[in-house]
Amino acid sequence: MVEIIRQQKYGRFMKMGLHAIDEAKRCLNCKKPACVEGCPISTPVPAMIRMFLDGQMADAAEMVFENNPLSVICSLVCDHEKQCEGHCVKGIKGEPVHISSIENYISDTCFDKMKLEKKSWNGHRIGVVGAGPAGITIAILMACRGYKVTIFEVREKIGGILRYGIPEFRLPKSILDRYYTKMRELGILFRPNFALGGSIGVNDLLKDGYDAVFIGTGTWRPRSMNIPGETYGNVHYGINYLNNPDVYDLGENVVVIGAGNAAMDVARTAVRKGSQHVTVYSITETPAASPKEVEYAKIDGVKFELLQTAVEIRDDGVVICDVEWTEEGEMIKREETARFVPADSIIISISQGPQDRLVNRDKELQVDERGLLKTDKHGETTMKGIFASGDVVTGAKTVVEAVKCSKMIADAMDEYVKRKSSEE
Repeated sequence: MVEIIRQQKYGRFMKMGLHAIDEAKRCLNCKKPACVEGCPISTPVPAMIRMFLDGQMADAAEMVFENNPLSVICSLVCDHEKQCEGHCVKGIKGEPVHISSIENYISDTCFDKMKLEKKSWNGHRIGVVGAGPAGITIAILMACRGYKVTIFEVREKIGGILRYGIPEFRLPKSILDRYYTKMRELGILFRPNFALGGSIGVNDLLKDGYDAVFIGTGTWRPRSMNIPGETYGNVHYGINYLNNPDVYDLGENVVVIGAGNAAMDVARTAVRKGSQHVTVYSITETPAASPKEVEYAKIDGVKFELLQTAVEIRDDGVVICDVEWTEEGEMIKREETARFVPADSIIISISQGPQDRLVNRDKELQVDERGLLKTDKHGETTMKGIFASGDVVTGAKTVVEAVKCSKMIADAMDEYVKRKSSEE
């Protein structure tokens, strides 16, 4: 049996490799590659493909990783249709080159055996609050530069939204475990199940000799709809459901309020966990999720109702009404169209905001009207030596955007520590 499984895995691996090669051969090697321009982090796609076809896959993997430490992950979860593949000139009259498949094959194959160069300890210590995509990126970059890095994470494992907000069928958790191993090889230390903002705050880290601190705590507080019945036992929030869907008994009929990418993850997960009828309600004529994710949801059997929203939740279902939009972009609920929709469970997935533990503990940290941390153009917060990026600054964005910002902030933190050290 073990041998059969091994052969099956090897077969899938070979098919992935052949697909990657076939796609790589389709690349036109454009002089002005639009795919690079379409990538938020400017992944050197043509160079990656050339090296791959020339038998230099390990070198290609190192180049891609240096540009994007989360390349293995981004190759799976990025909105490629809007980014690299959406800008591929082959897509004008046909299918674009499947750049994501090529990047994933290269990055995934070479990740475990990749030897990261790490400078000797420079005498400085960095604290990272939150082990999501932004925190992982910062930790790797700063560790490679010779900093002693400690990550403080409220949950038991690294990943943040990657582990606790993206379903297994989109992003295998084993990838994050491999990142943990690689980060330990870099000497990065972890404080799991540790929530800063209670008995210990950011100021305490500075007192203990941390030269700078990075905050990447994400946005975990679900946004409520403030409608009657929202506290009932048949109501759940999308971000909470994705955290651990196995503890929920949703029943056969599920209503999902919201139509972003997270809502698609919620709906598709509910189907996989046994719900027979899953319907997504969108306030817009076109769901906010990427077209690819919407299409995948439809293939999975998810139904869509457009220009509709919930106005009341009851024990046995939800009251839905039509909506319309004014020219000024204001949504109007047409209460006269209200009707009852039976449902076993209702899941609200309309975005989320940041937790407020840190700002309540360290008053110097200022936030905007949405509760997001205020930073300058270098990512430094209103508290000296404290930097931040990712969703806790921008609101819910993509993984690759978090990486882009974190790379810039790593440079800013490095410069800040060196300047501070020279002044002492």
